[in-house]
Parts: sequence; C-alpha cells; structure tokens
Amino acid sequence: MKPPLYYLLMAIVLVLMSCSDKDEESTVVTPPPDPNPTPSATSESKSEETTPPSNPNPDPSATDESKSETQDNTPSSNQSYTHQLVVDGIDIPWGMAFISENEFLVTEKSGTLYYVENEKKFSIGGLPLIYHIGQGGLLDIEVDPNFSENQLIYFSLSFSPENENGGNTALYSARIDLESKQLSNVKQLFRGKENTTREVHFGSRIAFDSEGYLYLTIGDRGQRDVNPQSLNRDGGKVHRFNRDGSIPGDNPFVNHENANPSIFSYGHRNPQGMLLNPLTDDIWIHEHGPRGGDEINIIEAGNNYGWPKITYGKNYNGSTITNLTHMDGMEQPLHHWTPSIAPSGFEMVTSERYGHWKNHFLVGSLKFSYLERLVIENNKVIATHRELNNIGRVRSIEQGLDGYIYVGVESLGVVRIVPKE
Repeated sequence: MKPPLYYLLMAIVLVLMSCSDKDEESTVVTPPPDPNPTPSATSESKSEETTPPSNPNPDPSATDESKSETQDNTPSSNQSYTHQLVVDGIDIPWGMAFISENEFLVTEKSGTLYYVENEKKFSIGGLPLIYHIGQGGLLDIEVDPNFSENQLIYFSLSFSPENENGGNTALYSARIDLESKQLSNVKQLFRGKENTTREVHFGSRIAFDSEGYLYLTIGDRGQRDVNPQSLNRDGGKVHRFNRDGSIPGDNPFVNHENANPSIFSYGHRNPQGMLLNPLTDDIWIHEHGPRGGDEINIIEAGNNYGWPKITYGKNYNGSTITNLTHMDGMEQPLHHWTPSIAPSGFEMVTSERYGHWKNHFLVGSLKFSYLERLVIENNKVIATHRELNNIGRVRSIEQGLDGYIYVGVESLGVVRIVPKE
C-alpha cells in the first residue's frame, strides 16, 4: 500500500496538468520529447502568453510582490469610445496588415490567411507547411512598403524542416493575387536554426523601419539559458534584413566572429509587439516577462536587453530567476509591468480620429482582457488607462489607412474602435 504522501503528490500533479496553455487547443502535431531540453525550461512551462485569466481583474495582493512603473492603471476617465465588430469567425487573429482603407490581411494562428474586403473575409491559398504546436502557428504579417507596385507580403510562422525534430520561427515573402486569392513565389527568407520541440516563445512580430529594412522578433523558445545571450544562436533576438532576406552590411554583428549576422539586438525573452515610432524613427518592442517583468524596449543596434541575466520577474512557481535588475552593458526597459499583463499587439495612435489619444501607445493584455493606453513623455510612461475593458484576450492592434484603430480579439474576431454615439 502506497503512503498517503504519494496520493497527495499525485493530486497536485493532476491539478497542475489541468492548467494547460490555451493555445494547445490548436495543436496538430504532437512531437516527441525534446532530445536536448534545458534545465530552466520546466520552470517556464506555465506561460501567461497563452493561459487565459481565471479572474478578469488583477489580484490586488499581487502588487505586494513588486510595483509596476505605471502611475495609473484605472479605466479611462473619458469613456468616449466603443467598438464595432468588423469580421468574425477568427479564433486567434494574430496579425493584421492594411492594403487600403477597406482592405486588409489577417492571420489566423491555426493556419489560415484571410483577405478582408468591405468587412467580408476570403481565405488565401498557397501558404507553406506550418508546424502547429503550442504557441506556434501562422503568426505576424506585413505588406511591402511598395505593395501597390509589387504585391509582396511578408509573414512569419512556426516551421519544422523535413526529417528534423522540432521547429523554430521562420520568415517568408510571397506575392499575393487578390483576385484569385492565391499566393505565388513563396520564399523562405530566414528561419531560426536551433530547433526544439518546446511549445513556447516563437515571438513573433514583423516591422519595417523608415529606410525599408525588415525586422523580425524570435522568442527564446523556452531555452533561456542558451539562446538569448548567445550571438551564435537565433532565439531571443531581434533580427534585421533587407527585403529580399539578405543581410544589411551595417548590421552590428556582421563582422563579429561566430555571431549570426542577422542579429540586431539580443537578450530578449518573447517579443510579441513591435512598431516603428514615427516621432523618433526608432523601433520599439514589448516582450513577455515570466511572472512579472513584461517590458517595453527601444531597440538599438547591438544592444543587450538582459534576459535572463537581469529581469523584474520571477519563475511561474515563484522561485527566483536572478536577484539582479541592473547590470553593466545591459539595457533597462523604458517601462515594465509587474505584475504581468501578458502584452500582445502594439500600436501608436497617429490618427486625428481619437482626439487626446494622439501619440499615445496601445498594448493588448492577454491576461486581463483589455486594451492598455499608455501616455509616454520623454521616454517615460506617465499614465496608463484601460480601454475596451473585458473585451477578451487582445492579440493584435493596427491603425488602418482610414485612421481607425482595429483590434484582433481571441474568440471574437477583428473590431474597430469608434466614438460612442
């Protein structure tokens, strides 16, 4: 007969197993165990990036652990906006890219690319094979700056090479024919080389800077002790390319021995928001921390953003990752959320349609199901406001060419923010 302690431990294991990631509902491939797991990986298995909240409101006691830099985190004092459903039937609208005032593309994480015209969606054929696993799938999308002339699009997805175990994030370009609803000339421009069967931290966001260079984020793939701080590994990085996938000659590690030349910055955990700040001409990202320590960072060439050597977060089980939040040669975040909000999607309001919102930043919260509006002055967050409270898990945010803000919400679809009547 087994001792009572055995049955207690088994009960605890069953409870933990019931707290699986939400994104596992779309998993198609069931991989074998990772042949080379990292010791730290198990402590990160319960990622807030994909775990829906049990309570739509943060536990007030959580703030006792560590205070956020945010000075205000209350509902907007001016509730003058609401939302309209633009397109439904998209479970996880990961990324959006606008073609015209009434046309845009949206990715469904489970593997469908949609073309939306006048609020009607059409599926696009010709996508490459996708490695459906955990947080992986069809991820972000952007259109070429010269789309009207070349009809080129760029998209990221989780990819597993043939006859290889595991996968990583990959970047593609393709030409899209909106009449036939078909992709052609599909090219893989880049893929993370260090495959793993870990189901987490693919990133991934795509953005262009003002000179037309293409940026891609890749998360640490759940291998925090080997990827983010290693310049010869692709995970935990922001990468920079020419639009054909070649490497710009002024990338910071082009002439660095044993470094991957596409790397632009490193020391990242899992960036799922990226934009070009048109006022400063800088690339900004936000990234998931573990339990606490979600960050906004301004990306500069060659900089080290610290993960996991420094962090404001801790492991999901409450244990310490490091006691350090500062270290020489590592950048401090512009802002961090502690406790975490699980950020996804990132946009700066430049439209005149939203009055006092102009030049504010918008970040989606997967954990608490709202849109966070940040007021930033001199690279410091002076206030935040909750918008669209309890709308659902906000996955993506884009300002359309019509000046309206569009928000991708899990299990809802894409909505447009409009003034209340």
